[in-house]
Amino acid sequence: MAEHILLVEQQGDWKPGYPNMPVVTARDYLAGGELAAKRDLRVINLCRSYRYLSVGYYCSLLAEARGHKAIPSVRTMQELSSRELYGLATEELDALAQRLLARRKTSALIPTAYELTICFGHCDVKELQSLASLIFETFRCPILKVEFRLQGTWRIGAIKALPLTSVAPEGEAQLFAAMEVYLSRRWRQPRARLSYRYDLAILYDPDEDLPPSDAKALSRFVKAGKALGVNVELIQRKDYSRLAEYDALFIRETTRIGHHTFRFAKKADSEGMVVIDDPDSILRCTNKVYLAELLAAHRIPRPKTLVLRKENLLDAESQIGYPVVLKIPEGSFSRGVFKAEDRAALTRTATKLFKESDLILAQEYLYTPFDWRIGVLGRKPFYACKYLMSRDHWQIVKHEADGGHVEGGFETLALDSVPPAVLKTALRAADLIGDGLYGVDLKETPAGPVVIEVNDNPSLDADVEDKVLGDQLYSQLIAEFVARLDRRRGGKR
Repeated sequence: MAEHILLVEQQGDWKPGYPNMPVVTARDYLAGGELAAKRDLRVINLCRSYRYLSVGYYCSLLAEARGHKAIPSVRTMQELSSRELYGLATEELDALAQRLLARRKTSALIPTAYELTICFGHCDVKELQSLASLIFETFRCPILKVEFRLQGTWRIGAIKALPLTSVAPEGEAQLFAAMEVYLSRRWRQPRARLSYRYDLAILYDPDEDLPPSDAKALSRFVKAGKALGVNVELIQRKDYSRLAEYDALFIRETTRIGHHTFRFAKKADSEGMVVIDDPDSILRCTNKVYLAELLAAHRIPRPKTLVLRKENLLDAESQIGYPVVLKIPEGSFSRGVFKAEDRAALTRTATKLFKESDLILAQEYLYTPFDWRIGVLGRKPFYACKYLMSRDHWQIVKHEADGGHVEGGFETLALDSVPPAVLKTALRAADLIGDGLYGVDLKETPAGPVVIEVNDNPSLDADVEDKVLGDQLYSQLIAEFVARLDRRRGGKR
């Protein structure tokens, strides 16, 4: 059985002399039968049109319904149907286009416009190949025509999907060479799917200074996956175009809005994959202003907190007092968090932070020798740690001027050793975010526990968070993915 098929609208669209490949007409594919029943089928949709409700549209729509992986997907078709839609995803592409096109000799360009044909991520202009690859990663479509326009800077003016029938004879060699590379890379290599129930991708950055999971923990996830019939593969940013290969995505790279981690999460979610962290969780957790308002609206205990603008900066002094903690809306691992001891420090620090954000957060300073971290998975407590303050510092992580950092110690505890009020408060806070994986940071005060923040991408390091559960920590998390995949697919593959 072929692992992939090529769909054409009319048999004659695949001309005599074209490579010998598994070609199927759209009519035969739409008819169902044996094709519909096949598993793990990869569909390259080469129909004449992808417009809404066309034959080409229905081929990709039914492919998704049948559990087949199609290129282009219905979502890609929709995005390419409107400049307003695909324009939302072209900011990073525009920046690269300007850098590359500005370096090309003007004699090779029409003064205000330039067109590039991209076949399966490849183009015939060597110096623009990185741009072609990135465009294909963003809009996975077999053949694309991209128009660049010079309006002060080079920008993408239009992106159009081209049908197979539009390829001129002189462009056929480029098309089939690119197709051959694409198929051999993605679908002709031996696949673990033959012996595993599911494929789980873990997104990580091997060069990240403070990653959510260290190399040892990542290897334990891979091992736990094998024991549960899940093929776990580590992927990086460059693997965006391969995301649809997998059934689920686990993000083990620090997440940010406007960052490729968020784009991975959105793409996985739109493909119907199980994803942790999901896009909504990232949105809700990474912005501390939003999180502060959410906790306040649901009366979750927290330190005194104010949202500050330039005009009401001194409210921090009158309503909270010194010392006061100032935070930028987005930050992680104690970054972007500062303590002001007096008005001069408040003004000086706030002035710097307002250059990054129109709103900042002021919070009551509550020193405790440790912070609680309660891990929550699927709305249930998962693990518990005490993170000790860095030596001679008021935070868990002390960032040095030279870019280095010093971390405090930790103590990992069994869940039944955690004060019930701490667990209850942590679960209430996490429940507001969703049903994913969260790390709720709390401090114990004489008035009871208060929530400092909720993290969508909590640390899971070997010999730290797994100190009590051991390998069970990794097994339980993989099992959560399996349970969600089973629910979505009725336990069938």
